[in-house]
Amino acid sequence: MLSRTADSLYWLARYMERAESLARILRVTDRLSLMPSGTDADGSEWHSAVVVSGCEEEFYAKHEEATPENVISYLAFDTENPSSIRSCIETARRNARGVRTSLTTEQWESLNTTWLELPGWSEARVRGGSLHRFLDWVKDRSLLFYGGTVATMLRRDRYYFTRLGTFVERGDNTARILDVKYHLLLPEHAEVGGGVDYYQWASILRAVSGYRSYNSVYREGLKPWLIAEFLIMREEMPRSLISCSAEIKDCLDRLGEEYGQRNEAHRVAGQIYSRLRFGRVEDVFRQGLHEFLSEHIEQNDRLGGEISRVYLM
Repeated sequence: MLSRTADSLYWLARYMERAESLARILRVTDRLSLMPSGTDADGSEWHSAVVVSGCEEEFYAKHEEATPENVISYLAFDTENPSSIRSCIETARRNARGVRTSLTTEQWESLNTTWLELPGWSEARVRGGSLHRFLDWVKDRSLLFYGGTVATMLRRDRYYFTRLGTFVERGDNTARILDVKYHLLLPEHAEVGGGVDYYQWASILRAVSGYRSYNSVYREGLKPWLIAEFLIMREEMPRSLISCSAEIKDCLDRLGEEYGQRNEAHRVAGQIYSRLRFGRVEDVFRQGLHEFLSEHIEQNDRLGGEISRVYLM
């Protein structure tokens, strides 16, 4: 397969996953901002959304402060932001047009319908009280594309490059959400394990569709170290770091079998997976959760670079 085709499939999937992740981040941020904290409102929740998105420098070059209006505008609709929801959907659809014959009918129709319906969600409409409806629509459209990929694509290289894009992006976003919660959301004077902390952890779990799943695995209530274990080292949780890493490793192994060779991307993916598979949550907190997650984000970024260097150029 041409590297150009592989590149388009990989980034098509990454941008659809990124749009969904941004929708989840904005949804949980809006919920957190409505929670009475008994402290001076400083907009830390909306600032955290900017940090999670990885657009902090660009956002503050354009806006003086992280107000709800500014953050929603920038992360959802700003065409100058290449990682806004609108830009992600536009880029995904543009990539899809370039590889139309490599997609199934279901994949193409889901993407094209998403693009055609997007103009109906104007910034004015969302500000008028439809924010949650818009974010749910984005999530549903991404899940429809994901379902079409899993249900209709032949298990060949095209499928594995599409899946690679999904899980490289998903793993990065889960790590960022967890890291930002630990560092930014809890006020300095608030009690760890207190009411504010509890509500924030519950919101983070809901952001990754993990609240009910967590409660079915653990019976001790919401504990920060158990939530960290759940989102890092529980492979049955589909958005955990280890689950994403396992999917990436499997896709690369399949590509290695199909192309008859292994490369540096396989080694890095195996290294990341082994660290998660044989690690313990006690070791994570001993190193420092922020340090562990920062290292994981760097390794995941390095893996994405190796995938691009070996297969997509």
